[in-house]
Amino acid sequence: MNSKKLTYNMAIGELKAIIKEMEDSEPDVEALNNNVKRAADLIKFCRSELYITEENINKILEEADLN
Repeated sequence: MNSKKLTYNMAIGELKAIIKEMEDSEPDVEALNNNVKRAADLIKFCRSELYITEENINKILEEADLN
């Protein structure tokens, strides 16, 4: 990935590309290993982003209820 900060949408796009590559070809063992590792990292990143977003939304909703 380039030097831009990874975003949720970028991670999802990269995951889709990895899946497509794996479906469309027969990668060698090293490529498969690298793709699976990268996909796992991207999934962890996406889960973290979703968790942070959920926490932020809950905080905003709690603050709105107090006013």
